[in-house]
Amino acid sequence: MLDTNTVKHIGIVLFNGFALPEAASVVEAFQSANTVAGNAPHGATRYDVRLLSTAGGRIASSSLVFVWTDSVEAHRQADNFDALFIAGGEGVHNATRDERLLTWLRRTYYRSELVLPIAEGRFLLEAAGFAHPPDSGRDNESMPYGSRRGSLDLKASLDVSSPLQTALSLIRDDLGAEIARKTAECIAPPASTPFTAALCRTGSRAVSEKIRNSARWLEANCGQPVVIDEAAQLAAMSERNFLRRFKMEMGVTPSDYLAYVRLDMSCRLLVETTLPVDKIARRCGVGSGGQLAKLFRKHLAVTPTGYRASKRPSGAS
Repeated sequence: MLDTNTVKHIGIVLFNGFALPEAASVVEAFQSANTVAGNAPHGATRYDVRLLSTAGGRIASSSLVFVWTDSVEAHRQADNFDALFIAGGEGVHNATRDERLLTWLRRTYYRSELVLPIAEGRFLLEAAGFAHPPDSGRDNESMPYGSRRGSLDLKASLDVSSPLQTALSLIRDDLGAEIARKTAECIAPPASTPFTAALCRTGSRAVSEKIRNSARWLEANCGQPVVIDEAAQLAAMSERNFLRRFKMEMGVTPSDYLAYVRLDMSCRLLVETTLPVDKIARRCGVGSGGQLAKLFRKHLAVTPTGYRASKRPSGAS
């Protein structure tokens, strides 16, 4: 993981007619990671993201949205990128005839830790003289793109057909799984479940700080056995007074709230993972798949397996 004082340099090579959504998703991922990491204790900006083009200035995407870029020549002495993304898009074929850009790529490739083409961006690298990875069957002495060291390491083998996931994978390697998860949620908040509305009440002004903190404690500890009296102690209340106040402010009892937290987490894991129901139940503090099934039938009138099937596209595993 990165030291708090480390700044990683990310470059994104653009050209007229580049595909905007993929490039924008990379920018959004690293900038969101800066925000998330900056809110952590001793946080600092981790990524310096630069949009680059041959001459700099205004560049038009294929959807005719304009972005401002720096000239590649402006960074002649500072083009050692930790990750250099090459945009795709219909304009790449004109870019392959841009000798200034190709010359810069040939120099910068060897100085960059990772070179990651997005979709048609591979044609730009090919025009610069860099071959496909070794399994392409092409006999070329140039290094395979992805690693300046000439061999595909773990990061270099990432599926760049999904640039957002590639960026999130790099963030996870640098800053850890939790920062990567929060970054992903900033970009695309997780889908709601039948219990989301009940759990969002903690943000209401009608909920006091003591009750809000106790609710968050229940959320943080939902994966293990919980004694409600511990939450009452956290709120500095007697158990009787705590139960009364919690029900009045949150609209449900602490036990029901804890059940909703566990069910909400179970719903997400059923949809987002392929974990067996028993393992999900244990991870969510329910105990067993049978007990989780009872809760699902009580609150949703469906089994966990039925819920999973109903939320996934037809044919998904």
